[in-house]
Amino acid sequence: MKDKLTLFTRFLLDFMYFSGMVVIVTLPFSIRFYGKYNTYFANNYYSLLVVFFLAGIFALLIIHELRKMFRTVLNDDCFIRENVKSLEKMSIYSFFIAVIMACRLFIYITPAVLVVILVFVIAGLFSKVLAQVFDKAVTYKLENDLTI
Repeated sequence: MKDKLTLFTRFLLDFMYFSGMVVIVTLPFSIRFYGKYNTYFANNYYSLLVVFFLAGIFALLIIHELRKMFRTVLNDDCFIRENVKSLEKMSIYSFFIAVIMACRLFIYITPAVLVVILVFVIAGLFSKVLAQVFDKAVTYKLENDLTI
């Protein structure tokens, strides 16, 4: 049986994936609702809707790739080319989120938006480097498998 941390991580990824879908679908209602309490959201409804929708889609794509990778971990076969591709995709998605959030700076500048941009640039770079590490590991693994 898998350890508790593994099961918790799997549950967390599944929860984030499916609840993320719900959040994206309900964005028009939630932004409109929050606009009653925050004039910034009310005045920039359509802009925020587009920004959050696009960022949410790319965030869901990142979680989708993480779920695919996690399945390979559960199967004890994580050094495969598909995981390298997933990491490459995740880096691209992270950079897209950073660009989308940078577009939000034209609407309204907050420290939180700057932090989000920085986090996703770092995540994109980290995923890019990790993809290269995984690629080398897969190459070594395949060479080793051929030797045996």
